[in-house]
Amino acid sequence: MLKIGCHLSISKGFYQMGKDAVSIDANTVQFFTRNPRGGAAKPIDEEDIKKFKQLAKENGIESFLAHAPYTLNAAAEKPEIREFAKETMEDDLKRLEYLPGALYNFHPGSHVGQGAEKGIEYIVEMLNEILKPNQTTTVLLETMAGKGSEIGRSFEELKTIIDKVKLQEKLGVCLDTCHIFDGGYDIVNNLDHVIEEFDQIIGLDKLYAIHLNDSLNLCGSHKDRHAKIGEGNIGLEALVKVINHPKLKHLPFFLETPNELEGYGKEIKLLRENYKE
Repeated sequence: MLKIGCHLSISKGFYQMGKDAVSIDANTVQFFTRNPRGGAAKPIDEEDIKKFKQLAKENGIESFLAHAPYTLNAAAEKPEIREFAKETMEDDLKRLEYLPGALYNFHPGSHVGQGAEKGIEYIVEMLNEILKPNQTTTVLLETMAGKGSEIGRSFEELKTIIDKVKLQEKLGVCLDTCHIFDGGYDIVNNLDHVIEEFDQIIGLDKLYAIHLNDSLNLCGSHKDRHAKIGEGNIGLEALVKVINHPKLKHLPFFLETPNELEGYGKEIKLLRENYKE
C-alpha cells in the first residue's frame, strides 16, 4: 500500500489533524512542531494526543513526521543562534516521546559565509549533545537545493555529518524531490543513477522518508520553489516513477506542495491511482 500524506496543521490539535488526514485518504502525516517562523510551542495536551493515536490506529495512519521550524540554524556563526537551535531541537525531541517511533526532520542549516566545513562541525556538535540512546525518535537530515550557503546540497555533505555523529542509529535522511532536482540530481532522466549514487554515498538504509514535490525550477537551478504534482519541471510521470521504484516504494511520502486540504486530497487520489501494488 502506498504510504502517502501531506503537511497538516496542528494549530487546532493533533486529533483535528488526524481527522483532516482521514478526510483526504492520507495514511501518513507531517506537521510543524511549533511556529515554523518562530520558536513558540503549545503546551502538550495528553488527552488530545491520546485521541489522535487512537484515531490513527483505527484508520491505518502511521509514519508521523515532525518538521523543525525554519528558524533553526545549527550551522550559524553566532553562538546565540546555534544555542536557539539546540534548545529548540532538544525540546522537540522530548515532546515527541508522546508519539513513540516518530520521525523528526530538519534543514541542516546555512553556514553564512564560514564555509561548509565549519558549518558541518557545528551541526555535528549539536547532534552529539542532543541525541540520546533511549530516544525513540529518528532525526532526519533533509536534502537541500543548495541556495545561498545551505548545507546538505549534496549527498556527500550529508554523509560527512552522519559519519561524525556518535549515535548514527538515531540519524537518517529525508529526500526532497524538489530539492535534489534543483540541486542538480536529475531524477527525471536518471532516477536509477541518482538512487544508486545515494546508496553508494549514504546508503539506502539511512533513507527514512521522501518529500514528494514538483519543482518550479530547472534541474541544477539551486533554488527552492515547490510546485503542485504534475505542474512543474519534474512532472507527474517522473514522480510516479519515484513512488513506484522498487527501492523507494516502501517508504512514507509526504506532500509539501502549495495546496490547501482539498488540493492535497486530489494529489493523493492521483498518486494512488498511479501506484502499483
